Amino acid sequence: MKLLLDENLPKRLRLDFPQHTVYTAREMEWAGISNGNLLSLMLEEKFDALLTFDKNMQHQQNFIKYSLCVLVLTGTINTYDEMKKLVPKINVILSTLPLPTGVTIVK
Repeated sequence: MKLLLDENLPKRLRLDFPQHTVYTAREMEWAGISNGNLLSLMLEEKFDALLTFDKNMQHQQNFIKYSLCVLVLTGTINTYDEMKKLVPKINVILSTLPLPTGVTIVK
């Protein structure tokens, strides 16, 4: 599965998904791009899911237009140690096919 790690998450988190191909927004040269444009680029590049810490995305985008799986990771802070706690839950979601489209909150 092809995943994009948003720029608001620690890039080290990608190492926790060895069974997937994980790119960072910075690596794709997509840092600073607005959410709508980011989702369009993801569709063009055939990404399967976005992992983000952006809790406003669900209110800002029309997910009928963007049929992507967006996993919004929650925590008190977006450090690696905090986000790593969510990896088992993320893997459960990613193993469920078809992937849910739109925003899924991961707590």
